[in-house]
Amino acid sequence: MSATIQGQIIAAFGRQYLAELAGGEMMTCLTRGKKSEVACGDFIEIMRTGAASDDLSSSAQGVIESIKPRTSLLYRSDAYRQKLIAANVTQIIIVVAAAPPFSDELLARCLVAAHDQGLQVLIVLNKCDLAAQAAAARAQLAPYYSIGYRVLELSATHDASPLLPFLQGQTSVLVGQSGMGKSTLINGLLPDALAATREISTVLNSGKHTTTHARLYHLNADSHLIDCPGVQMFGLHHLGFGEIEEGFIEFAPYRGQCRFHNCHHTHEPDCALQQAVKDGKIAARRLKLFQDISSENLRPAF
Repeated sequence: MSATIQGQIIAAFGRQYLAELAGGEMMTCLTRGKKSEVACGDFIEIMRTGAASDDLSSSAQGVIESIKPRTSLLYRSDAYRQKLIAANVTQIIIVVAAAPPFSDELLARCLVAAHDQGLQVLIVLNKCDLAAQAAAARAQLAPYYSIGYRVLELSATHDASPLLPFLQGQTSVLVGQSGMGKSTLINGLLPDALAATREISTVLNSGKHTTTHARLYHLNADSHLIDCPGVQMFGLHHLGFGEIEEGFIEFAPYRGQCRFHNCHHTHEPDCALQQAVKDGKIAARRLKLFQDISSENLRPAF
C-alpha cells in the first residue's frame, strides 16, 4: 500500500477540494464517502491517485484518507444539517458595514460560535467614509464596544491596511453578510487574490461557476486568512442553552444568580439578567437577542 502524504485544504467546491502540499504543490482531492466532513484549513492525509501534468487543470489528484486533529472548527447548523466553515483558525473577523444595514442578530450568533471555539474576535466596521450611515452603525455597535469587543473602523475602498496588524501571527477567518464589502477588503489586503481565485477555478476545472465554501490565503509564513462566502443565516443548533448563554460574555457576572436554576431569562421572577437590564448594566437589545437565539435551541427535559 502506498504511503499517504500530508496537505492542507485551501479551497473547496462541492465534494472536491484543493490541497496544498509541502513545497507548494497543489492537488485536487475527493472524499471516499458521499458525506464530507472536510473544512477549509484542515490538515489531511492524502492517497495519491493521479500524477500531475503540465496542464494546470490536470493537476495531481488524490483521495482524502483522514483529517488530522483540529485545534478549532467553526461551523453553523440547523435542525437538519451542518455547514463547515473553517478549521484550525485562531481568530474570527466579522465584517459589518455602514451600508447596507447589517444584522446584529447574525453578529451575535457569530460571536457565540467564536466563543464556543475559543477564538479571538475582531469586528470590522467597513464603509466608514459614509459619515451619516457610519454614525448609525456605530450606535448599533455601541453595546459591543461597551462589552469590550475590539472594533476596527475603516473604508476598504480607500485603504484596507489598518486591518493588517490584526492579522499577524493569526489564522483568521473572515465572515459577514453579502454586501458588507468583504471582497473589497480581501482584494485590498491581497492584490493577487483574484488571480489566485482564477487559478483555483482552473485547477478544480469548474470555470466561472466556481463557488468555494472557503479559500485560504497566506499573508506570510505565520499569518493566514480564510475568506468564505457571505452568510445570511448562522444557525447554532449544535449548541445547548448554557453554551449560548456563555457566548453572551457580559452575562457572566449574573449567571447562576437567578431565583430558578433553569431560568430562561424571559418572564421568570427574580431573574438576574432582567434586573441587570433594568439597572442599565446589560443592553436590553442584547438580552432580546439572547432570548431569540436560545429559544430555538431549548432542549426538552426528559
